[in-house]
Amino acid sequence: MLYQELRIVFMGTPEFAVASLEALLHAGCTVVGVITAPDKPAGRGMELQQSPVKKYAVQKGLPVLQPEKLKNPDFLNALRSLKADLQVCVAFRMLPEIVWNMPPMGTINLHGSLLPQYRGAAPINWAVINGEKETGVTTFRLQHEIDTGNILLQESFPIGTEDTAGTVHDTMKKTGSQLLVKTIKGIADGTITETPQIIPAGASVHHAPKLFTETCLISFNKPVEQVYNLVRGLSPYPGAFTYLNGKKLKIFKAVVGQLHPDEDPGEYKTDGKTFLAFACADGYLYLKEVQLEGKKKMLIDDFLRGYQFK
Repeated sequence: MLYQELRIVFMGTPEFAVASLEALLHAGCTVVGVITAPDKPAGRGMELQQSPVKKYAVQKGLPVLQPEKLKNPDFLNALRSLKADLQVCVAFRMLPEIVWNMPPMGTINLHGSLLPQYRGAAPINWAVINGEKETGVTTFRLQHEIDTGNILLQESFPIGTEDTAGTVHDTMKKTGSQLLVKTIKGIADGTITETPQIIPAGASVHHAPKLFTETCLISFNKPVEQVYNLVRGLSPYPGAFTYLNGKKLKIFKAVVGQLHPDEDPGEYKTDGKTFLAFACADGYLYLKEVQLEGKKKMLIDDFLRGYQFK
C-alpha cells in the first residue's frame, strides 16, 4: 500500500507537535482530521487561545476536533466518521482504548526518549537533569500502559554539555518529525518489524514524571554538576529557582566553578557588578541569566546593575 493512500488522523497540541504534522503534509500524507485540546483562556484579557496545532491545522484547511472528554459519544462518532486507517499521536494526552484501538492499523505515538528509558510526561527535562550524554526519539504502538507499546523505530542524538531542555526540544522535534514520516512509510509498505520493550534484568531504568514546583527548587547541598544539570534541564521552562533575600530567583543559564567554596551550600558571593555565584557541595554555580520575581529575564550584568544587596 502506498503511504500517501493511508487516511491519517493526527492528535497533538503543543508547538512540538506542529513540526510532525507539517512533516506529514510535506511528505504527501493524507491527513483527514486533527484532534487537539479545546481553546483555553490565557493572558491578561483571558481571551480564548487556540493550541499551536489547531492554528496550523486551520491554516492548512484541515478538519479539527477539540473534545473535552475523549469518551464523549459525539466525539467518538465524529472520529469514526473520519474513517482513519491509522492514528498518529504526538504530545497529546492519554487515550482510552476505544480511541487508540479504533482504526484498523491502530495508533502510533512519537515519544521524546529512547524507550524504555524515560517513560512519562517530561522525558526531555529528565534526560538533561540526569546529565545524559545521549537521548533520542521513539515511534511505538499505543497499548494499555503508558509508553510501553512495541517499538517501531528509534533515532538517537547527543546532548552537549551546554544543551538545555529547550535546545534538546528543538533538535528532537525535527528528528522526531522525520522519524515519524519514515515510520508511516514503513508501516504502509510492511518493512517495519515491531520490537517489544524489554528491560534487561538488573538494568537501571530512568523515569520521566511530571515536573512540580518542588522539582524546580534548587538544593545547593548537592554537587555543583548536579545543580548545573538541573538548571539546564528546566531551562527555558519551567525554570530552576532559589530565593534571594526572600524573593524567588529563577536561573536559566549558569556555569560551573570548580573551586571548593568557602561559604556554606546555598550562600552566595558577588562583587555586585559582574558575578553572582552560589556555593554548592563542591564548587560554585555562577549565574549568567536570571529572573527575579516580578521582573523580566535578564543577563547577570544587567541584573546586578539594578539590584541592591541587603
